[in-house]
Amino acid sequence: MSAKTEFAMPQELEKRNDSRAIYIIGALFFIFGSVTWLNSVLIPYLKIACELTIFESYFVTFAFYISYFVMAIPSAWVLKAIGFKKGMAAGLAVMALGALVFIPAATERTYSYFLLGLFVQGTGLALLQTASNPYITILGPAESAAKRISVMGICNKVGGIIAPIVLGFFIFSDASELDALVAQLNSMSVEQKAAELNALAHRVINPYIFMAVALGILAVLVLWSSLPEIDTDHEDETVALANTGKTSVLQFPHLLLGVLALFLYVGVEVIAVDTIISYGMENGFSLTDAKFFSSFTLGAMLVGYVIGIITIPKYLKQDVALKISAILGVLFSLGAILTSGYTSVLFIALLGLANSLMWPAIWPLAIVGLGRFTKIGSSLLIMGIAGGAILPLVYGKFAESTDTQHAYWMMVPCYLFIWYYATKGHKVGRKI
Repeated sequence: MSAKTEFAMPQELEKRNDSRAIYIIGALFFIFGSVTWLNSVLIPYLKIACELTIFESYFVTFAFYISYFVMAIPSAWVLKAIGFKKGMAAGLAVMALGALVFIPAATERTYSYFLLGLFVQGTGLALLQTASNPYITILGPAESAAKRISVMGICNKVGGIIAPIVLGFFIFSDASELDALVAQLNSMSVEQKAAELNALAHRVINPYIFMAVALGILAVLVLWSSLPEIDTDHEDETVALANTGKTSVLQFPHLLLGVLALFLYVGVEVIAVDTIISYGMENGFSLTDAKFFSSFTLGAMLVGYVIGIITIPKYLKQDVALKISAILGVLFSLGAILTSGYTSVLFIALLGLANSLMWPAIWPLAIVGLGRFTKIGSSLLIMGIAGGAILPLVYGKFAESTDTQHAYWMMVPCYLFIWYYATKGHKVGRKI
């Protein structure tokens, strides 16, 4: 056997292992999307079932996304102790536990229990994402990281499109009947209203039991999988030289600005997806029609990910893709604010296209050159997901003080900062 052949075999084996790992991580990103984007259905559902105001209903996103801020650093400690694979399995198991909390929440029709279940699910996702995002970034050349994350984004958004439709089928199985119920609630007696709302709350139990079982099975499968470990504490010579004398992850300003950019991006993304059903109903659409609107936003994101796979890095650099996305975000936000009716709702859906390449671009731009600080840097970026907790609440407060349409003005400065990060922010403190 020639020396060339002997050397090629390990590379082929490594490529096969990388492919298997990408398939497994792709399945996990499908789960992320399936669980995360159910909030777009839960917000109007719990607003009715638990008799909430607009502002109160957006605590759904707060409870879910604030867990990323609280649990990101502990997630890094867990990963350091048990590794990526066991960490991912543990994340799935915690998510299953969160799904089970929905059973007493629905039985008692208690909003705080629903929020607890969402927080626990977010905790599991924080662990899962702290592991999987740097994993897929490192699993291949740095210049094509946005392309790999775009593939993961497709898995994420396919799950996000399918899951709300399935959950909507169970809890909004007859949306016209539910529209009629909402119209009649104020004329019902206290006992009759409680009975109707209790029956509505119970509709969520079976879907979440199924979710808990599925997540538990996936946790076992991941634990038994051939997913390889990656040593992120190792630095190549160039990165090690650049990081000489650095003792803290806070000494990487391009990362810290990336955390803020990610915070703002997740916030506007969650607003675009999770407010569109309620916004459609405010514009006169029935729940029968509006319940599908979040899938339109996610479908637009799916188109954006396909564009990313085709164009990055062959035609577009990651920072250029981010610049274009931020400009589109500003234009589509203004379109939603300055038009009305179906056109305005359509512009909110198109924000999915603007948002699609932001996560794939921000993550590798922020994490590049961290070397032995990669795990803790990833944790800080995961903490940035808390934008999905804070900004929708800000939107809800603006919506109550002005109206649901003009509240979208808050997104314009967010997109402008993301444009700054794409232009200059990702270079701050780095030796390019």
